[in-house]
Amino acid sequence: MTVELTMAAWALVLAFVQILLFDFARTGQYGLKWNTSPRDAVMPPLTANAERLKRAQDNLFETLPLFLGAVVIAHLAGIHSSNTVLGAQIYLAARVLYVPLYALGVPQIRSLVWIVSIVGLFMVAVPVVMASVPLG
Repeated sequence: MTVELTMAAWALVLAFVQILLFDFARTGQYGLKWNTSPRDAVMPPLTANAERLKRAQDNLFETLPLFLGAVVIAHLAGIHSSNTVLGAQIYLAARVLYVPLYALGVPQIRSLVWIVSIVGLFMVAVPVVMASVPLG
C-alpha cells in the first residue's frame, strides 16, 4: 500500500475519533438517557467545547472527501511522487493537530494549521488534475 493510501486510511481513523469525541461531549452533557432516546426533545445549547468539537468534525468532513478522492485517483492513475507522499502526510498531520487546537479554542494558529492541511491536499490533488489536462 502506498504512503498516500496509508495516510487516507489514518484520515478515516481520525474521522471516527472526531465523531466519538463529539458524541462523548454531547452525551456527557445531555446524558445517556437522551442519547438512547429518539432525541425529539428540544435540548439546551451545547457547551462551548462540544460545539467546537462539532465544528472541528464538520470542518474535517468538508475536506476529507476531496483528500480521499485525490488519493484514490492518484493511486489508480499511478501518480506517486515525493510531493504526493509529503502532501498526504502534511494533510493528515495538520488535521490531527487541528482537533486539539479547535477543541481548546486556540485562534489564529488553528486557522494557520487549516491552511497547512489545504496545502497538503493541493500537493496531492494538483498532480492528479494536471495529469488529466491534455497537452498539445
